[in-house]
This record gives sequence, C-alpha cells and structure tokens, in this order.
Amino acid sequence: MSHVDVMSLVGTAVPEALRADGHMACWFVVVDGVMRSGPFTSREAAGASKAIWHLELSRRQRGPQVLLA
Repeated sequence: MSHVDVMSLVGTAVPEALRADGHMACWFVVVDGVMRSGPFTSREAAGASKAIWHLELSRRQRGPQVLLA
C-alpha cells in the first residue's frame, strides 16, 4: 500500500510565484516520497487532496473489476 503524506515548505523554499503573492508557506501531497499535487496555499486544501489520493490509490488496489457506487 502506498504512503501518502502532506509536506510543508516555508520561507525561500516556497515557489517564487506564491512568495510574490505574499505566501510564506505552502503544502504538497507526497505519495511514496514523490510530490504528486500542489503547491497548495492552505493545509486544508492539501488535506483534501490527500484524501482524494487515498481514495484513488484504494480504488487502484482493488482493481478495475470493482464498480464504485
């Protein structure tokens, strides 16, 4: 089973486009150590994306023969 985390970046590690808009922190969703989505400007948005990744990975693990309701 894949491992899904939320990673935060602060200060100069934040992408320049976000810093230019005044953001000094951002969040990414990391799956098995690889950045998969983001940057997000709120922890809540990153958490929502993490939940979607969990659902998608669970669906993939069950296989194509399973129909989702």
